[in-house]
Amino acid sequence: MGWPLRMFEEEGYYFVTSRCFQGRLLLRPSQEVNEVVGGVLAKAVQQSGGAVRLHAFTFASNHFHLLVWAQGAALASFMQYLRANLSRKVGRLVDWRGGFWERRYSAEPVLDDAAMVGRLRYILAHGVKEGLVEKCAEWPGLTCLSQLLGPARRVFRWFNWTKRWSARRREDVVEGAGRYAEEWAESVELEVAPLPCWERRSEEERRREVRALLGDVEEEARSKGKPSLGAAAVRAQHPHTRPERLARSPRPLGHASTRQALRELREQYHAFVAAFREAAERWRRGDFSARFPLFSFPPRVVPGRIALVL
Repeated sequence: MGWPLRMFEEEGYYFVTSRCFQGRLLLRPSQEVNEVVGGVLAKAVQQSGGAVRLHAFTFASNHFHLLVWAQGAALASFMQYLRANLSRKVGRLVDWRGGFWERRYSAEPVLDDAAMVGRLRYILAHGVKEGLVEKCAEWPGLTCLSQLLGPARRVFRWFNWTKRWSARRREDVVEGAGRYAEEWAESVELEVAPLPCWERRSEEERRREVRALLGDVEEEARSKGKPSLGAAAVRAQHPHTRPERLARSPRPLGHASTRQALRELREQYHAFVAAFREAAERWRRGDFSARFPLFSFPPRVVPGRIALVL
């Protein structure tokens, strides 16, 4: 069964999720992992040249969530850069050489302000809703919480391995300098932008809204009366650990506060798929003048007696 087609708008907001291979804890929080992840995320946003804006994020032990604004298909190249660099740099830290990601990332459009606040609440709830920590601020992994309650900009280190490779023959390079040596570290700034529905509010008003969300999440967790695992136990887990069970659910087409908005999105998506399939069929027959829907990617064709579409 093929992957579902991605439909990008000229600009839009997306809730993005990506899970590690087999649900293994390859992103298990540690000081080193958090610094590397922050540097890669900041560099990915920087590389987008303003085509991707970050509104919220959280990195769990085996997956991550982002809430972003993106122009056209810029999200595709952003995610390619982000996931490729995380797999190489975090993979090296945790001694993992195999495939790092389980499958393609999901990117679901967020259609209105209420749904956007709901996605922010979901991101902030990580760690608490799973019973790993009692308070949102106790989660030891990298999250946007400190930037929502304090300065919106935070500086991380990006380890420039290209610079290390280019300098490997220099006499002044420290012998055996590792991939995470300070010599290759570059400062890169990561900014978290306010939700569009909160842009006209003061910083204190936005922080008050965030604290209200935190209180709601923590109160809901306390009402269940279950003990939490604790941050120390989370950090002590081995990153190669494979959970016995993984919670799986169908990916929603999008997030909205009304059924009407979701119905319209579904109709728009069905029209997009129909247009893409019609263009792909013409493409398969060798008609390369076929026009594909905006911000979609034509299939790759293998030359031969009969054109084969991959």
